[in-house]
Amino acid sequence: MATILIVEDEPDIQELIAYNLEKAGHEAVRAGDAEKALEIVREALPHLIVIDWMLPGMSGIELARLLKANKRTEGIPLIMVTARGAEQDKLAGLEIGADDYMTKPFSPRELNARVKAVLRRRAPQVTDDSVEVRGLKLDPASHRVSAQDKPLELGPTEFRLLHFFMTHPERVYSRTQLLDNVWGDHVFVEERTVDVHIRRLRKALESTGHDRLIQTVRSAGYRFSPA
Repeated sequence: MATILIVEDEPDIQELIAYNLEKAGHEAVRAGDAEKALEIVREALPHLIVIDWMLPGMSGIELARLLKANKRTEGIPLIMVTARGAEQDKLAGLEIGADDYMTKPFSPRELNARVKAVLRRRAPQVTDDSVEVRGLKLDPASHRVSAQDKPLELGPTEFRLLHFFMTHPERVYSRTQLLDNVWGDHVFVEERTVDVHIRRLRKALESTGHDRLIQTVRSAGYRFSPA
């Protein structure tokens, strides 16, 4: 399940977008203007933001620029929504870093398809797509993990940690980055907490040798390497 922030000043459209996203299994958070959106983002980062171009006060395109200019928020995927269909407007949205662009009116089916595509590309750890690496299989929908067709028991944090690793292979993540991506950037816990859960995860994967996929990179963090 993804947390999606909807920044839309028209109540009916905001409600329609929220209803359809929640029906698809996501958590919808709402803001009627850019200022409220920034306030929400300061509290906790959403997995994706849907931004209307024409907002009261600060415009949607200005909000997008601010988010992309901030190190903490630059990685949040953005979908721009607007009644403006001109190609130059679409290019302007994409040039500031938006991941997709939708022109009103659009169907709920199209919205959900675009959201799913962006999440699959930019935040696969919050999708329900199953993932398999060298006989290790994780299914978010059923919350099951198996190795060589043998079920494994994982705690909820170890499950999220493994899901993140499996969907982001061959990249080194520091403890801070893992805390932000798995626990959430609004959760304040010790960095060494990551080490505790890595040990638990490795122990759970030990019987089939999959613990070796999680590598410690000295002075840098951890890497999931299927190679």
